[in-house]
Amino acid sequence: MRCIDEVPLGELKGKRVLVRAGFDVPLNAAGEVSDTFRVRRSAETLQYLKERGARVIVLSHIGREPRETNAPVARALQNILRVHYVADVTGHAARDAAQAVGEGEVLLLENVRSDPREIANDEEFARELASLGELYVSDAFSAAHRAHASIVGVPKFLPSYAGLLMCSEVAALERARAPRSPSFAILGGAKFETKAPLIRSLLDAYDHLFVAGALANDVLKAQGFPIGRSLISKEAPGPDVLGHPHFVPPVDVVAENLDGQARTIAPAAVAQDEKIVDIGPDSVALVAPLIEEANFILWNGP
Repeated sequence: MRCIDEVPLGELKGKRVLVRAGFDVPLNAAGEVSDTFRVRRSAETLQYLKERGARVIVLSHIGREPRETNAPVARALQNILRVHYVADVTGHAARDAAQAVGEGEVLLLENVRSDPREIANDEEFARELASLGELYVSDAFSAAHRAHASIVGVPKFLPSYAGLLMCSEVAALERARAPRSPSFAILGGAKFETKAPLIRSLLDAYDHLFVAGALANDVLKAQGFPIGRSLISKEAPGPDVLGHPHFVPPVDVVAENLDGQARTIAPAAVAQDEKIVDIGPDSVALVAPLIEEANFILWNGP
């Protein structure tokens, strides 16, 4: 898939360009976007198309529930570029708005997951989405692994390109596949079962790999340590991970009890009513020199 900036400028002017963005962002208690990083990154592609006279129509999902709305995203986008928002995906309101969007204008449609056919990768739904545009731009790097209609279905019906964010991330991944030694990888987040293939691949490519977050809980549990009320995954790391010479496990943790009181302890000391909320200072001291001497550092997850 070619990058959108490879398209001759004149070919974008006046075209209805359907952009699949990755606006699955966290919201605060007031229902507003609390972290605009993803919004700002994908806005670069929208601005690029806008400046070249494209008629931009944006698709995205937010959250897991169909009732969740892109309205907060629209408000966050307004601080970066002017955007029109319609609370519809493929109905009359969305089709009318897509036809009416002018050159250099940006239209954001409703959460594509509000229609159950999105997650089902329904071909007819993909065809309906594709009918809104003349070109398709894939810029949802954070959701690119999903076999959903707006991600893998729509490109079957439209000439397709990668957005600026997607191209940038793919280029970074290419560098990450063959890191310059000494190299260090740190992975956070949860769901070991989804990270397992990546971890096994990185262990062979990187000099050191360290895990934090809920992934560290999985490691400690697999090592036989008590984890109390800590979040764990469905799948646990096996000997191929735990025994790998490049794998660096945490050596201490910060645990919190039911009253919210935290203490730094060895993994073996975690009580039944405690949950692990972070790695401890000894773990930080363990990896600090590895990070300092690294020529290439890969960080994945929060």
